[in-house]
Amino acid sequence: MIVDRAIYEDGHRRTCGDLSDELEGLRASADPTSFLWIGLKDPTQEEFDDVNVELQLHPLAVEDAVKGRQRAKVELYDDSVFVVLKPLRYIDRTSDIETGEVMVFVGDYFVVTVRRGELTPLTGIRAHLEADPELLRAGPLAVLHGVLDRVVDGYVEIDAEVQTDLDEIETAVFSDARTDTAVIYRLKREVLEFRRAVLPLAEPLKMLHHSPRSPVPEGELRLQLRDVSDHLQSVLDHVESYDDLLSGILSAHLAQVSVQQNDDMRRISAWVAIAALPTMIAGIYGMNFDNMPELRWHYGYFAVLGVMALGCTTLFRLFKRAGWL
Repeated sequence: MIVDRAIYEDGHRRTCGDLSDELEGLRASADPTSFLWIGLKDPTQEEFDDVNVELQLHPLAVEDAVKGRQRAKVELYDDSVFVVLKPLRYIDRTSDIETGEVMVFVGDYFVVTVRRGELTPLTGIRAHLEADPELLRAGPLAVLHGVLDRVVDGYVEIDAEVQTDLDEIETAVFSDARTDTAVIYRLKREVLEFRRAVLPLAEPLKMLHHSPRSPVPEGELRLQLRDVSDHLQSVLDHVESYDDLLSGILSAHLAQVSVQQNDDMRRISAWVAIAALPTMIAGIYGMNFDNMPELRWHYGYFAVLGVMALGCTTLFRLFKRAGWL
């Protein structure tokens, strides 16, 4: 459905009338600061066709927008730019990372934003830009910058949350506390989800502010895009290090589990050996019916018990000295 649509002239909003008439007027004015902004959410093929009849977007970009589930990318066509972004949301309760999808079409006189799913990072962007007419005077590319900046800011926030989770797991693993291996695997999975959203966007975003092919003209907007790209690259560097660090933590944890299991087995073996000595003496002693010492010696039974106790005590001290107990 169409969430919002408006015309922006000289940085100020006005109500959008008939779409065909408005676009014709924008093309006739040839004013680069005037443009149409349409916001869509989970559009069907029919709903998108109603918009595309007037905008004449590239068929491949339209197909991607309708189907969804695209990889983060920036594609340049003859008269438009198509951008796919993967906004993320961190859930404090479960430490999970949810992935959404935002697509942006940018042309000379229009910008179309498409949101898919319930993750809505674009909330407030339109109001933020409308509050600063100077930004909107940069035209449709200013909207693209605003969306990119909001999504990357979300990455920065999640980066801090993942760093906190990683520190907590690292502290738990290298302390005496028991750590569930599933917790490490779960965070590693979330880091991989984070990486899939961030990594594909790095090179296309760099192209927007650095390449001669970029549709963004030289000036302040390119500098702002470069700042967004720097933030993204910083997050990507952290994500790469998180993956390596988690692999190291997982290996250390599994090694600790193995050592702990060996210690447990040694303790069990030591106690079994201690228990086996009196069992052996009692077994052999109990098979003798003719020559039992206590039959003719009053203290024979107590002497055998003393031998058992002495043998168990000796074994306990030997195992204790060897570090098995």
